[in-house]
Amino acid sequence: MSLPGPIDPPARLLMGPGPISADPRVLRAMSAQLVGQYDPFMTEAMNEVMGLYREIFATANQQTLLVDSTSRGAIEAALVSLLEPGDRVLVPVMGRFGHLLVEIAERCGAEVHTVDAPWGTVVPLEDIAAAMERVRPHLLAMVHGDTSTTMMQPFDGLRELCDRYECLLYADVTATLGGNPFPTDEWGVDAATAGLQKCLGGPSGSAPATFSPRAVEVIEARRSIEAGIRADGDPVTAHPIRSNYFDLAMIFDYWSPRRLNHHTEATTMLYGARECARLILETGLAANQERHLLHGNAMLAGVEGLGLEVYGDRAYKMANVVGVVIPDEVDGEAVRAAMLADFGIEIGTSFGPLAGRVWRIGTMGYNARKDAVLATLAALESVLRRHGVAVPSGGGVDAAYDVYGTAA
Repeated sequence: MSLPGPIDPPARLLMGPGPISADPRVLRAMSAQLVGQYDPFMTEAMNEVMGLYREIFATANQQTLLVDSTSRGAIEAALVSLLEPGDRVLVPVMGRFGHLLVEIAERCGAEVHTVDAPWGTVVPLEDIAAAMERVRPHLLAMVHGDTSTTMMQPFDGLRELCDRYECLLYADVTATLGGNPFPTDEWGVDAATAGLQKCLGGPSGSAPATFSPRAVEVIEARRSIEAGIRADGDPVTAHPIRSNYFDLAMIFDYWSPRRLNHHTEATTMLYGARECARLILETGLAANQERHLLHGNAMLAGVEGLGLEVYGDRAYKMANVVGVVIPDEVDGEAVRAAMLADFGIEIGTSFGPLAGRVWRIGTMGYNARKDAVLATLAALESVLRRHGVAVPSGGGVDAAYDVYGTAA
């Protein structure tokens, strides 16, 4: 075979639901030289990452760290470490990623129950409460923001429900962390996992996660199964964690001062995750959330300025992604292809019942900025015109400018 040339990706502006264009400062951090996994520089960087992500998650949890995987791997690590076979789990489902939680929990051997809402809406608290009363789950597993529908599930009242039924609360915050408020401790969340590739402004491949003392106690109880006895002398009745790589008890040890070897830390990804958090905190977490809200509002206004319909219940929309109903008269995939080929701009399609019906346009991380929003709206207008859609001339850009003018 002929030897391929060096990697030379085309210029792209990634304005879909993720991944997004990584912040150049994150990429520069990831080009730094490697050190050994027990080098003092490395272990101090790990400590710094723990501290930085406590601020990002708004938590005091000691066990705040990185899972060396994509965000899906961190979901699996949380669920496989928290769930034993036969545990009852309740999953409110409002989109594609609620179904993912169901699938992973079932693979853990859990008895999984769901409470569903139509796509484009969220699950009402009273429906969750009724299901909690019926199921009495060990774990309530939630998607905070589901990019398949762009909806963001409210968490108000969930801790009270979980306390009533002595239930743990898990949240997948992959799509929301950093760009939407998620006060882990204030909301009483026991476990939350994310990824770098959305509002945090980095590449996929490293997954920030945090675990409350309640969650840690459950995980630690499954640590010494082979010994058959707990530290206090009582017999062990828990099942072992059904994964080696995603065994959080061992990962906790690796991130502790003992540094008990579990795997070789993904040094380059650690550098990137560190820079993602450092950049957000340099300007302030609240300011970063406000930036996402501003540019998300500008994109939403611009979409409507083009005469397009916004998908879903706007009262519960994430700040960082807008769903756009594809006009009947156009081929949605042809429009996406033209945006990419002619302008180098990627927007997303959707899943399941929304496939072919909705575009998803993201304004998150490094791409939550004015020039990216205006360029995307101008390109979308041009492509729609060439596909025979009558859109107001300059309507998208002008509407976005109005948002920026008001904000100024």
